Amino acid sequence: MTRVIFSFFGAIFSWVTLAAFFGAITIGAIFWMYGRDLPGHESLAQYTPPTISRIYSGEGRIIDEFAQERRLFAPADEIPDLVKAAFVSAEDKNFYTHQGYDTRGIAAAAIDAVRSRGEDLRGASTITQQVMKNFLLSGDRSVERKIKELILASRIEDTLDKEQILELYLNEIFLGQNSYGVAAAAQTYFNKPLADLNVEEAAYLAVLPKAPSTYHPVRRKERAVSRRNFVLREMYENGYITQPQYDAAKAAPLMSVQNGDYEGFKKALPPRDYFTDEIRRQLSRDFGEDEFFTGGMSVRATVDPDLQVEAADSLRRALETYDRGTGIWRGTRKTIDADKLVDEATWREALSEVAIARDIHVENKWHPAVVLEVGQNEARLGIEGVPEDDDGHWVPAKDVQWARKRLPDGKLAKQARVAGDLVDVGDVVHVRKMTADSDGSFIRWTLRQVPEVQGGFMAMDVNTGRVLAMQGGFSYQNSVFNRATQARRQPGSSFKPFVYAAALDSGYTPATIVVDAPIEVNTPQGLWTPRNSSNKFYGPTPLRTGIEQSRNLMTIRLAQEVGMDTIANYAEDFGVYDNMNRFLSNSLGAEETTLFKMVAAYAMFANGGERVVPTLVDRVQDRFGRTIFRHDQRECEDCRLASLEPGMAPRIKSNRERVMDPITAYQLTSMMEGVVDRGTARSSVNLSVPVAGKTGTTNDAKDVWFVGFTSNIVAGCYIGYDNPRAMGKGASGGGMCGPVFNRFMEKATQRFGGGEFIVPEGCEFLKIDRFTGARLPADAEGEYVVSECFREGEEPVFGITFDGGFAMGADLPMFDVRQSAAKEVTTATGKKVKLAPKATFGTLSSGGLY
Repeated sequence: MTRVIFSFFGAIFSWVTLAAFFGAITIGAIFWMYGRDLPGHESLAQYTPPTISRIYSGEGRIIDEFAQERRLFAPADEIPDLVKAAFVSAEDKNFYTHQGYDTRGIAAAAIDAVRSRGEDLRGASTITQQVMKNFLLSGDRSVERKIKELILASRIEDTLDKEQILELYLNEIFLGQNSYGVAAAAQTYFNKPLADLNVEEAAYLAVLPKAPSTYHPVRRKERAVSRRNFVLREMYENGYITQPQYDAAKAAPLMSVQNGDYEGFKKALPPRDYFTDEIRRQLSRDFGEDEFFTGGMSVRATVDPDLQVEAADSLRRALETYDRGTGIWRGTRKTIDADKLVDEATWREALSEVAIARDIHVENKWHPAVVLEVGQNEARLGIEGVPEDDDGHWVPAKDVQWARKRLPDGKLAKQARVAGDLVDVGDVVHVRKMTADSDGSFIRWTLRQVPEVQGGFMAMDVNTGRVLAMQGGFSYQNSVFNRATQARRQPGSSFKPFVYAAALDSGYTPATIVVDAPIEVNTPQGLWTPRNSSNKFYGPTPLRTGIEQSRNLMTIRLAQEVGMDTIANYAEDFGVYDNMNRFLSNSLGAEETTLFKMVAAYAMFANGGERVVPTLVDRVQDRFGRTIFRHDQRECEDCRLASLEPGMAPRIKSNRERVMDPITAYQLTSMMEGVVDRGTARSSVNLSVPVAGKTGTTNDAKDVWFVGFTSNIVAGCYIGYDNPRAMGKGASGGGMCGPVFNRFMEKATQRFGGGEFIVPEGCEFLKIDRFTGARLPADAEGEYVVSECFREGEEPVFGITFDGGFAMGADLPMFDVRQSAAKEVTTATGKKVKLAPKATFGTLSSGGLY
C-alpha cells in the first residue's frame, strides 16, 4: 500500500515537474520570440524629449513660446522628492524595490479580473513599464504588448537606475491642458515651479496620468478631490508625509488656475504679435519646423518692447484715422443670439466665445462688447472685462454721426443720426473709453472698428541690422498676415534713391542737370506717357531737386541715361529684388517688393554704404545652452583686455562688405535730407535730429510709403488695401506714412539719440544753386543755396543738360519753378475755375503710370 501511495505521489511530482519544465520552456520561447525584434532601449539613456522653444526680449523677459507638446524638461535632481513620492504612491508604490515589473500587482489584477468576470480590468503596469509603453511601444491593450512591456522593463532596469527611469516618466507623461511633464503641469495648474508645490498640489498632479479630463479641477472637482485624497493617504501610509501633513493637505481646498484661484502663466506673456510670429516663420525655415517646435530653443530677440508698442500705436492711429475719414461703418459682422442676452452671466459667456481681436490698444484698450439694447438715441452695451453698473454702459447718438452703414446689397445708408442707425441688438462690436487729454478722466464709451485698410511698419539699427520693432497690420489677432515681410507691393517713388545711387556712382553729381519734361514711350501695350504727380513740368533741374520733389519725368530720363541694367544690378545688390525686370517703368517703383527689403536697403545708405543683414534674432541656443546661431559676427579687438584707458571704448572691427562708395552714400543721404527739409515729406516729418528719407505714392494711391533714417535707426511704413485699390486723391506717402514714421522716431530718438550724418573722407563742398545747379561763391547765402559734396580731385562740369535721349517740345521753357499745366480765371458769376492751357506737345504727352 505504501509503495502504491509513493508511486502515486511520485507520478504527480513527475507530472508537475514536467509541466513546470515545459511551462518554463514555453514561457521562455514566448519571451524569446517577442524579444527578438523589440526596439532598442539604449536610446533612452540619451533621451531628448520635445520641449518648448521660448523667445526672450533683450532684457531676458519671456515674450512668447512655441511647442507641439508644452513640456518643460526637469532633470531628476531638480524634481522635488515630494513630487516623486506623490507619483510613486499613486502609480507604483513598489517602484524602488521591483525589477521592472510587479508580480504581486499582476497577480492582484488578474484575480480582480476573474472575480468580476472581466468587468473590472485594471492595469498592473509599473512606472518602468509605462515608460516602455510611452517611448517604445504602442498604447493598445493586448497580451502581446504586455509581454513586450515586461521584456523591455526588465532590460531597462539593467541599463538605467531608478532615478533616471523616474526622470523619463515624469517628463514624458501627459497631464492635461496640453501639458506634458510635471514641470509644465505645475505651471499650467498652479503657475508655480516644481520647488514651490505644496503636498496637496503634488498629490493632485499625481492624480492626472490615468485620465486628466476625468479629474478636471473645475468640471470634475469632487471626483478630483476624492482621488487626490486617496493619493495623500497612500503617501502617508508609504511614509512620505507625516500625519499632520496628511490631515492638513486632505482638508485643503483644490485651488487652481482653471478655477481662478491663481493667475495663469500666460497672463505674464504679452499677446502674440507679428514680431514673434515672424521669428517662428524664419527659424522654422532655417532650422526646420519640427526642430523649432520640439527642440527647446532659447531665442534672444532683437525687439525693443517699448518701441514695439510705439510702432503698433503709430501705425494703428494712421490706419484708424484714414478709415474713419471714409465714413463707412462695417462693424465686426459678428452677432450673438437674442436668447443669450437675457442675463449677464449668459451674455458674458457667449461674448467670450466670439472670435474677435482682443489685442488692440489705441489711446485706450479696445474691448469686445455686445449691444444689449437700442434706445431712441443711444445703445446700451455689455462690455467684456468691464463690470456692469447701475445705469449700464451707453453709446450716445453723437458717437455714430461720423458714419454710414453698409447695407446688405453693398450700398451705403444715409448718414447715421442715432445709435440704432449703425447697430442692432446682438451685434458684437469694439468699444474703448474716451478720456480727457488733460487728466485721463473718463468721458464716455465710443464705438470702434478694425480698419479695412492695412499696412506695415518696421524699424532697425542701421549698423547691426537688429530689427527693433515690426508691426505687420492693425491687429495680429484680426489678421496674422505680416504686411512688413509677406506683402509684396509697389514701392513707387521710394525706389527712386536706387536710380539716383546708380547715377551718382556713374559720374553724375547732385548738381547734374536733367530735363524735367514730358516723355512718350512706345510699348507693346501702347503709348506710355508718364507724368509728374503734380501734373506740372519744370524744365532742366538739378538731381537734388529731382529727388526732393520726387520728379517722375526726371527719374525716367535719368534711368534711360544710366541704363536699366545698371539700376537693376544696384537694386539686386541692395537686396530690394532678387531679379529685377529691366523695364523703364520699374525706375518709378512699379515692380513689387516688401517693406522688410526696402528698410534693410535704406540702412545701407544710412551707414555709409556697408552691407547690413536684417535680423529679428540676436542669438539662438539649443536645449543644452549651446549657441547655434549668432547674428553679430563683428570682432571686438579690446573685449579681452582687463581694462581700457579712461574715456576709451572697445574697438569693434567691422568685416562687412561694401556695397556703395561712401561718398555716394553721403551725397544721396544729403539729397534725401532735402526731401524732409523742403520736399515731399516737409509737412509730416519734423524731428529734433537730422533725418533723411523718401516718400512713395503709386498710381491712384494704391500704395503709399515713407522710408527714412537718422544716423543710427532706419524705419519704414507702407499703407494700402490688401486687395489693392485707390485710396483717394488725398492719400500720399508723405501725408499718411510720414506721420507714422515721425511719431515712432520721436520716441526712438529719445532712447537712442541721433547725430549729424558722418562726412566721409574725400568730400569737397561747393555751394550750388539748388534750382539751377549753377556754382555759387563760397559766401553765398539764401534758401536757394545748398552746400554740395563733390569728390576731391573731381572737377564738376556745369552747364551740361541730360535728356535721356527723349525729344523735348520746342515750347517748353528751359526753367520755370512755378510753371503749371492750368491757369485760374474768374467767370461771369464770380466763381474761380481752372482752365487747361492751349494744347502743346508737353500737355498731350503727359499722363500715364504714375
